[in-house]
Amino acid sequence: MNNSEGIILPGSSVKVNNPSSIYNGYKGFVQRIAENKAAVLFEGGNWDKLLTIPINELELV
Repeated sequence: MNNSEGIILPGSSVKVNNPSSIYNGYKGFVQRIAENKAAVLFEGGNWDKLLTIPINELELV
């Protein structure tokens, strides 16, 4: 995350920015933050998924 973009907090809309991740480009909502990782909720049609992702792989939407 670039500091000029803002601060990622719970409730923020974020996008995964990691070309080696299968979730690259997915958009979700931060549920909680612990240390340098964020729990991000992804919703899509008939499925929901909560993943823990390093904050440096997320960008604000």
